[in-house]
Amino acid sequence: MNTSCEKIPMVPTRDGFGKALLELGRTDKNVIVLSADLTDSTRAAWFKKEFPNQFISFGVAEQDMFGAAAGLALSGKIPFACTFGVFASGRAWDQIRISIAYMNLNVKIGGTHGGISVGPDGATHQALEEITLMRMLPHMSIIVPCDAVEAKKATIAAARVKGPVYLRLGRNACPVVTDEKVPFEIGKAVVLKEGKDLSIFACGHMVYEALLAHDILKKEHIAARVINLHTPKPLDKDSILKAAQETGAIVTVEEHTLQGGFGSAIAEVVVQQCPVVMKMIGVDDSFGESGEPEQLYKHFNLTAADIVLAARQAVKEK
Repeated sequence: MNTSCEKIPMVPTRDGFGKALLELGRTDKNVIVLSADLTDSTRAAWFKKEFPNQFISFGVAEQDMFGAAAGLALSGKIPFACTFGVFASGRAWDQIRISIAYMNLNVKIGGTHGGISVGPDGATHQALEEITLMRMLPHMSIIVPCDAVEAKKATIAAARVKGPVYLRLGRNACPVVTDEKVPFEIGKAVVLKEGKDLSIFACGHMVYEALLAHDILKKEHIAARVINLHTPKPLDKDSILKAAQETGAIVTVEEHTLQGGFGSAIAEVVVQQCPVVMKMIGVDDSFGESGEPEQLYKHFNLTAADIVLAARQAVKEK
């Protein structure tokens, strides 16, 4: 897998989401797209242009949008409700909890602009809590695609599974590190690099940083297994336990708060069934800040170099 900076396409994961909506619209008239005044930003505009009769705009009324999505699901439709992740997971959490998750309705949530890579928009628009807020809800599945190719696969897969699904998508262009040949299944992690000395679990934009860290560690004769755990819920517990048993050390990496997030989900499995040395990389009890994505990755210690430091320590301690 190519992890050099040269010749790697850079595409936002939200673009893969937009392309998947078009494909779904062409094959299933039950697919309805809902937008909360962010039609262009969520890429729902592409669907609106081709399928205006299967599109509904709600303006700045996220709670109403999710209530309507629940009603559409009850009538047999497959609604995709789109807005920024910070508004979906926070502003409308009560509606998602009671009207959608509690009822186990077939609503798909496209939460774009996740993480600090939103950049200059700052803390108010940088969602760092969605995995925590969504994974505590019964029936809810969560997918965090690592690139645009996987985002397209994930969106199509979400449409085919029954029940609520939260898709966490990014704003800025990120490296495309997978292709059509890489398998995708909800709840099944993908091993991108093999290794025996430790395992690095990552999701979303952090998968690329984990791959870069793998290459640095390889030069130091540390063999790191890189695992794209794109589905924080339902968790692929078998892959987690296999990695723990075979490598004896784990590093988790997330562009998200450490409190109750991706790393916490993995730790809950490890501590109960196969305790090993663990290091968790993420945003530690902090809001985001304004800045360019690369600056923010460095500020919050989310770079390949930070992963390498954690990996060295984990191997030393195991």
